[in-house]
Amino acid sequence: MTQPILEKFATQVEVEKLAIVRELARKEGRLLQSLIDEALTDLLEKRRRSQVRASVMEAYQSSHETFAPLYKKLAD
Repeated sequence: MTQPILEKFATQVEVEKLAIVRELARKEGRLLQSLIDEALTDLLEKRRRSQVRASVMEAYQSSHETFAPLYKKLAD
């Protein structure tokens, strides 16, 4: 497995949040960097899952054109 290429960046975080994350890293015996990486990975995965696939949207649109009156009755 190849090592990922890392890039330094700077940002600002609320003091309380950073203190909590630092304490969590200390308790887990991990580097702060590894917790930040985990958090970014989780965020990206969450966003990826929340996007509707084009094929699903097309199927919905096709279904809606056919069954719009039924959907309306069900909604009422």
